[in-house]
Amino acid sequence: MHAVRLHAFGPADNLTYEQTDTPRPGPGQVRIAVRAAGVHLLDTTLRQGLPGPLPPAPLPTIPGREVAGTVDALGEGTDPAWLGRDVVAHLGNVPGGYAELAVSDTDRLHSVPDGLSHAEAVAMVGTGRTALGILGFTPLGPDSLVLVTAAAGGLGTLIVQYAKNAGATVIGLAGGPAKTARVRDNGADLAVDYTRPDWPHHVRTHLDTLGRRATVVYDSVGSTTARAAVGLLGEGGQHVVYGRSGNGHPYSPADDELEARGITSENVLGPGLFRKGGGPRALETRALAEAAAGRLRPAIQTYPLARAADAHRDLETRGTIGKVVLIP
Repeated sequence: MHAVRLHAFGPADNLTYEQTDTPRPGPGQVRIAVRAAGVHLLDTTLRQGLPGPLPPAPLPTIPGREVAGTVDALGEGTDPAWLGRDVVAHLGNVPGGYAELAVSDTDRLHSVPDGLSHAEAVAMVGTGRTALGILGFTPLGPDSLVLVTAAAGGLGTLIVQYAKNAGATVIGLAGGPAKTARVRDNGADLAVDYTRPDWPHHVRTHLDTLGRRATVVYDSVGSTTARAAVGLLGEGGQHVVYGRSGNGHPYSPADDELEARGITSENVLGPGLFRKGGGPRALETRALAEAAAGRLRPAIQTYPLARAADAHRDLETRGTIGKVVLIP
């Protein structure tokens, strides 16, 4: 089979598309003929061998932990009903997704719901479950005024939709006209280009017109963007941190500022992310159901599997819109 392999930690060019051994499923496992493989920002950290929430895999490795496709082989003792089924799985800490064939334990499988493509399913099993985990920290309703940084990304897209479904007023920040147009089309009440130096003034003017301040900032950017966004929170507001794509620098207000303004700041990444939703599998099931019902619609940017290096480069430079998915 063909797969994307990493033989040495480093830049995106180290990802090579090559022929490799065909995997065989073990007891209680299935093999999946992959139709879509998810790419996560964490994949770029693991590719570089940098410390993070997961240890880098032993080399050489096939990256990728999210796959969807059709079961084409069964391991010993595996229920034969899985054979031929369209499935999606988050592989957990074991990579292997950037390939034409991947192996998964059966307890990680979900059937792809009717009406969802493989690419949509793979987006929801990873990014969808994470979005619902993040949203579990902040009850939203008609009185909520939500500001989402990186609102055109895979997570940001789903957070905007969820907040609008809850009746909240939503302001989405994104980089450049193409991305802000997508945020607007996604339902945000206001879409603002945060590469413009005057964007905080633009948002504050809009808030003054409404006579309100933001109640929640969902922040995956950090750096000066997060600092300005937190400045738009009203008393009792929440700063929810789930990333730091802005030059790699997270932002958290000082304790005296939090106390003086009556706001909170919490980094929700880590072991506790999925607890409020009943665990990762429960959130995966719910995310797939939300997409199948049309309430959440993932934004997807696809690349051929052979161009995984391009996908990594574009993701690292914030040149993508939505969830990045590789198509074998």
